[in-house]
Amino acid sequence: MPRPYVLLSAAVSLDGFLDDTGPERLLLSGAADFDRVDEVRASSDAILVGAGTLRTDNPRLLVNSADRRAARLAAGRPEYPLKVTVSGSGDLDPKAQFWHTGGEKVVYTTDGGARRAAARLQGLPGVDVVATGPELDWRVLLEHIHDVRGVRRLMVEGGGKVHTQLVREGLADELQLAVAPLFVGQPDAPRLFGTGTYPPGRMRLVETRPVGDVVLIRYAPTAPGTGSLASAADRRWLELACELAALCPPSETAFSVGAVVVAADGTELARGHSREGDDPVVHAEEAALAKIDPADPRLADATVYSSLEPCARRASRPAPCARLILDAGVRRVVTAWREPDTFVADADGNGLLEAAGADVVVLPEYAERAEAPNLHLPG
Repeated sequence: MPRPYVLLSAAVSLDGFLDDTGPERLLLSGAADFDRVDEVRASSDAILVGAGTLRTDNPRLLVNSADRRAARLAAGRPEYPLKVTVSGSGDLDPKAQFWHTGGEKVVYTTDGGARRAAARLQGLPGVDVVATGPELDWRVLLEHIHDVRGVRRLMVEGGGKVHTQLVREGLADELQLAVAPLFVGQPDAPRLFGTGTYPPGRMRLVETRPVGDVVLIRYAPTAPGTGSLASAADRRWLELACELAALCPPSETAFSVGAVVVAADGTELARGHSREGDDPVVHAEEAALAKIDPADPRLADATVYSSLEPCARRASRPAPCARLILDAGVRRVVTAWREPDTFVADADGNGLLEAAGADVVVLPEYAERAEAPNLHLPG
């Protein structure tokens, strides 16, 4: 089922702590990083924190920049992102700043917690309470917030228990860590991640850069057992590409293919499908790339998701899709189905991409879905 892009955001000490044990909140970030976080909030559809964070930090979770709020409004979005909290018990303080600032809010809880939360928050405007079942179910939560609330990009700001659960369940698409140049050294202080079983494999480094006196580190989790750098987000974007393939007008002489171009931060840059619009021979990757400014700097770190291996040769255009991808500066492609010899013998678009230094990830478990709109073609 579709889910939003889930970005985990946290500031930690050099020894991995979120805070110390003192009565006041330990400020790990400086002004420059607070502004960076504000920018990430402004780019998100929703911001989520756990009930423990509401109790200990009493956050407002607002976009503080007036210019960023104005830009959201100009783009037809709400002034503030949706604010979300999770609480298994539903025992929430109605006086917390969370409820009295910003726009709409939603609480995800259990069946029993929903009754308690509704009673505690009765009379507060713009607050919705949603039960995910007898237990708090993150998958139900993410599917609901995507399908019902229209959230495509979810920023999670804590706390450590929430971050731990999302990573352990394989539901995090990106981890943004602001590492502060100090030590906490208190064994009872809260850590970012708890003990337990996590998905195996090394994470993929997306970016490192200084922000004031902290260092921002961005990682994308890898998918368990694939042997490739494929994340949960890769799988969802590839699912979308397969869905787009079903929109193609049927053809007896060409494949039905869907494609999506996605920036490194999870922003969708463009999508397309074969024979889109009035062009009877346009390919999916070609249609998507044509919608992006060639000078867009995000292309260098973007990923093209295509239901079918990008073509290496074609008769209808001078340049095949593999070449168009490389010429656009994209160096990562995720695909589901190797091109059969139906129209072109010995097609090897993936080989062309890899020879030019691109990272190609093939997820064959999606091949059946990619083939489905093409079953009318000869084998």
